[in-house]
Amino acid sequence: MQRLDLLGAYVATAIFALAILVFVSRLAGRVAWEYGLGIALVLAAVPLGYLLLKAPEHHRSNLYYVQIGLMLAYLGAEFVLDYAFKIDFRHVRWVMIAYVTLFFAGTGGMIGVASAAGRPWAISSVLLFLVMVALAVVVHATLGT
Repeated sequence: MQRLDLLGAYVATAIFALAILVFVSRLAGRVAWEYGLGIALVLAAVPLGYLLLKAPEHHRSNLYYVQIGLMLAYLGAEFVLDYAFKIDFRHVRWVMIAYVTLFFAGTGGMIGVASAAGRPWAISSVLLFLVMVALAVVVHATLGT
């Protein structure tokens, strides 16, 4: 179980780092970097799916399923909207509100997944989450998206 907890912490940390880098790329006007980093972020669905498949044999709580499920839902929405159909949804207020809500619910849940690996992972994930939130606010204030 400890190996799965560490995998969850690694994946959560990678998700935070990739989201931070996406925001930095967006601020820097590096569209190609943002696109590639977004693909890497979507690929986090693979280890998250593995964690979800292994959860029953380790008697995970219902909250664990919700946390991973929300992140997978966000990653699915990200893939469909930005990569599969390339929908320009960021200027449609209600869609953007739903998207941002799902993003923060999913990434917030990753704090819980990382925390299963111990206090240091909990602290680092909270700090990365706060940096990510700050950058999201700066991107929205600067670019309006």
